[in-house]
Amino acid sequence: MCLFYKSSAALSCLLFGILLVSCGLNERPVHVSQHSERERVLYRWNDDGGEGVVSIKISLSDQIAEFTRGGREIGWCYVATGKEGYGTRPGNYRIMEKIVDKYSNRYGWIEDSLGNVTDSDAKSSDRVPRGMVYVPAPMPYWMRLTSYGIGMHGGVIPDPGEPASHGCIRLPRAFVPKLFAVVTVGTGVSITDEPSRQGPQRELPLGEERVFRTESFGAGSVESVTYRNGIPVLFR
Repeated sequence: MCLFYKSSAALSCLLFGILLVSCGLNERPVHVSQHSERERVLYRWNDDGGEGVVSIKISLSDQIAEFTRGGREIGWCYVATGKEGYGTRPGNYRIMEKIVDKYSNRYGWIEDSLGNVTDSDAKSSDRVPRGMVYVPAPMPYWMRLTSYGIGMHGGVIPDPGEPASHGCIRLPRAFVPKLFAVVTVGTGVSITDEPSRQGPQRELPLGEERVFRTESFGAGSVESVTYRNGIPVLFR
């Protein structure tokens, strides 16, 4: 009975540690959420590849990044910015460097010789117990925004709509290569407290119709236009 209790307690401590997250993409530690990444739509991408440069606007209040090209909306995604105590600063930035395969020089985790994570929120300066190793957190598709180590990169979005990092801006892992391919050093990034104009809360459910009044089409105008899934289907 005593052995079972000690094993259960140890397992509980380990699971608690795994629930924590850091700025980097923790591939080994796992965050358990009532909304898993597979259950939620984390991004939409409709880049036409046409004229105009890509720009990025990140809403801290909604934890959503909006993407435009030449002023045209081309997509959005959930992000995870700095959690309490590590808040991401609003401001206007530009991408300073791009690195496909980067690792954090500040955050990571500690694991034992069997690969079991014993500390999922470790710093590079932490003491590593004998027989264990410190593993720096991978930050794939790194896009630097500041000289002091803040940038955008692929990572876990543990609870869409909520901050979770140590200050960096995490982007969904399946999506980040798409963005990385179309931005350049110099691409503008605006981080603001303003609500997002895009995202799942702005999208119509499949089949839902919405009516807009007094819209002009060509040389004439109509009293109302009915849209279905963003496409005008009825003019009056």
